[in-house]
Amino acid sequence: MNNLKIIFMGSSDFAVKSLDNLLLNNYDIKAVVTAPDKKSGRGKKINFSDVKKYSLKKNLKLLQPENLKQVDFVNKIKSFNADIIIVVAFRMLPKIVWEIPKKGTINLHASLLPQLRGAAPIHWAIINGLKKTGVTTFFINQKIDFGNIIEQKEVKIEDFENTGSLYEKLKIIGGLLILSTLKLISENNLKTIKQSNSLNLIKAPKLNKENRKIDWNKSGFEIFNLIRGLSPFPSAWTKDKKNNKIIKLFNVIYHKEIKTKHLNGVISIKNNMLKILLKDGYLEVLEIQIEGKKRMSGKEFINGYREYDSIRLL
Repeated sequence: MNNLKIIFMGSSDFAVKSLDNLLLNNYDIKAVVTAPDKKSGRGKKINFSDVKKYSLKKNLKLLQPENLKQVDFVNKIKSFNADIIIVVAFRMLPKIVWEIPKKGTINLHASLLPQLRGAAPIHWAIINGLKKTGVTTFFINQKIDFGNIIEQKEVKIEDFENTGSLYEKLKIIGGLLILSTLKLISENNLKTIKQSNSLNLIKAPKLNKENRKIDWNKSGFEIFNLIRGLSPFPSAWTKDKKNNKIIKLFNVIYHKEIKTKHLNGVISIKNNMLKILLKDGYLEVLEIQIEGKKRMSGKEFINGYREYDSIRLL
């Protein structure tokens, strides 16, 4: 068994890969901290976080505090006498928690810090049309995503990549970077780098309905990047002028044209192809969803919704 005593904190599937790697490499996991159970859906079914599901299968000690500043929780963390806390896809930790372990608290962030600080770095890497991104391990301090960098691993973003595929790549590479970082820590072989505080850095704010809405006045590349950056979750959206229904776009191909007389954001159904016309080309729509209906292919849309031909999107 590796001699570092670890407390792991995370909730999503992204974090599970790192936790699994730790167990496969015989690290001593003293406890796992994850989000409280949530009720959702009409039946108010109780849902466990992905990390909780995994931890129950592996019989790991599990903590689910509502408040990370609770005295009982803080004392419990202290009682484990951990060398290090590892945080992956969790929430902001108070100082009273992250300052507990002897060797500090490290976070895995899904970008090449200091770029893309914030809640949604994978989405915003694609939305901004970046050609590369990566993962970073760093020591947590009082400012979110500002701590000293330990290690980074770069990843190429393919031209037609979406958030789903990039998420999977970064999850795997991030899990490996955690192991590499722990090796450096256990060998006392750290050389950290202070982060830049430049004003020109790209941010990765939390996604909301407003910043997911398609602006048809933007260029074709910007619209294409927004759609793939929000696919398959949580999706880019627009509305049709005729029925005022929300339309979500999941998979499109952007075809650039030098000169067009198109108005941006007009649906066109021709030659068995669903298009959205743009001033600088068109989007070939491969997957779409109309409010109240299931997701469907462009061909299924053509067969069921031909009345949408020539309708303007808002």
